[in-house]
Amino acid sequence: MRVRHLQVSDFRSWQHADLDLDAGASVLVGANGQGKTNLVEAIGYVATLGSHRVASDQPLVRHGCARAIIRAAVVNDGRELTVELEITPGKANRARINRGPVPRTRDVLGILRTVLFAPEDLALVRGDPGERRRFLDDLLVLRAPRYAGVRADYEKVLRQRNALLKSAASNRRARRADPEAVSTLDVWDNHLAVHGAQLLAARLDLVADLAPRVAAAYAGVAPESRPAYIAYRSQIEETLPPGYGKPDGERADIEVVTDALLARMALRRDAELERGVSLVGPQRDELDLVLGEAPAKGYASHGESWSFALALRLASYELLKDEGSEPVLVLDDVFAELDRRRRQRLAEVAVGAEQVLVTAAVEEDVPGELSGARYSVADGEVRRV
Repeated sequence: MRVRHLQVSDFRSWQHADLDLDAGASVLVGANGQGKTNLVEAIGYVATLGSHRVASDQPLVRHGCARAIIRAAVVNDGRELTVELEITPGKANRARINRGPVPRTRDVLGILRTVLFAPEDLALVRGDPGERRRFLDDLLVLRAPRYAGVRADYEKVLRQRNALLKSAASNRRARRADPEAVSTLDVWDNHLAVHGAQLLAARLDLVADLAPRVAAAYAGVAPESRPAYIAYRSQIEETLPPGYGKPDGERADIEVVTDALLARMALRRDAELERGVSLVGPQRDELDLVLGEAPAKGYASHGESWSFALALRLASYELLKDEGSEPVLVLDDVFAELDRRRRQRLAEVAVGAEQVLVTAAVEEDVPGELSGARYSVADGEVRRV
């Protein structure tokens, strides 16, 4: 899989950019602030319908413009598809495939798969649990695009249930009886459990498949360090059969997970009504990152944190590669952050990729193994050199 052509209009700092891309390595070199990261961000948006830098679409549209356009020609197993995305903050985004409109923007998911490693990935180790949950869910969608719908459905149910809990909590504090709200909550408990079980079961299976790859990738980039492993931690884990979410354990059963979520919600009902928020579900879970016997967050050194972040991305790349079309590997301004050993390990993986896109402030930061096309990004232009 590779991107053959990229074109953007009014995306981030770019009024217009148009570039052809080859298989193998392509390196975009430019000083900070020239827009090289914006170009690989556009490619990542085609793959995930999201940015690795911001949570909303508004900053993606060039200042003063109403919308941004991204077009990417993607080649996979000899077949080429062109994806066009129109990003309009405050309105529904629109998508086309080969110039034909599609009913939903998320219908383009799966045409392009990318694994991106960027300085922001340090938050996977040092940031809040939400960073790690997002990592898992983004990888789920890359693995199987249908989980974009599962994720959206769950978030919708969660918002509605939280609104009901907030109203019920307010009535409770005002000492107003509201039996209808409690009865309605039983219905939303079931909705949350059904949708949440699909997401939670998929996460458990994903972590089971990813864990040995993370351990191997970390040992490769930091052989002198303590061994690393990951584990999924959920409020319902004590009610699940032993081995769920483990590399050699059972695959998650959605019915079992649904029942476990319902049981846990029943136990936490009074606390939820008191606080006015859902306290049970995948939105409360955590991906534990462990070095030796200690959590990586708070105990890992700067180098170990970089190694763990890199191991998570390399493991994701290997997982997607093993399960289907090889994803495009995107390395955004990371070589300057890595020491010699980590640069070498990353370069060894990247040099074998069908397509790898690299950004760097200076060409000297890029290992010599990644020879290939070079692009200069400066003064609002990108040109091949």
